[in-house]
Amino acid sequence: MAVHILDHPLIHHKLAILRSKDTGVKEFRELVGEIAGLMCFEATRNLPTVEVEIETPVATAKCRMLSGKKLAIVPVLRAGLGMVDKMVDLIPSAKIGHIGLYRDPDTHQPVEYYCKLPEDIESRQVYVVDPMLATGGSAIAAIDFLKQRGCKNIIMMNIIGCPEGVKAVQDAHPDVELYLAAVDERLNDHAYIIPGLGDAGDRIFGTK
Repeated sequence: MAVHILDHPLIHHKLAILRSKDTGVKEFRELVGEIAGLMCFEATRNLPTVEVEIETPVATAKCRMLSGKKLAIVPVLRAGLGMVDKMVDLIPSAKIGHIGLYRDPDTHQPVEYYCKLPEDIESRQVYVVDPMLATGGSAIAAIDFLKQRGCKNIIMMNIIGCPEGVKAVQDAHPDVELYLAAVDERLNDHAYIIPGLGDAGDRIFGTK
């Protein structure tokens, strides 16, 4: 599995503000979307294109357009919702699915409570999005659900990960590409990423 750590000045700058404990809900939510948009630009770099002829006001131009590959964005609820809108701005024809998981506070294992996907999900290039890749349990479970429904082309996008989570996803799904803005030091005893940014869902929705 290819792991892409996106080394870009704009991502570094926005991620620094995102991490700060002083960043409020509105700005945090906006930054998650902005970083997701920048990451989407890289994660879609290898989409196939076809050459077309376009009539400009002056002459005919040979241009390239997407070749019709169908896309889907699947956020892991609830924090993954914060990454969707800016990605849809870039790829408005993408369909949206939702996978609802929460982490059991004692076992730290993912528990499914919701899954709704486009009917033709198996024929689409799927981008699974979740701001944090901690233990990897939620990512693995989400990818499991997609593969059970016939998906073969899956990319995972996380803003911040850690070595434990990256390795867990690599071991479970070596065929899935992984895009991250940063890989932090480690997990603590409560399965939070260090230094991380706290609970992404709580900070996006202002619930803590």
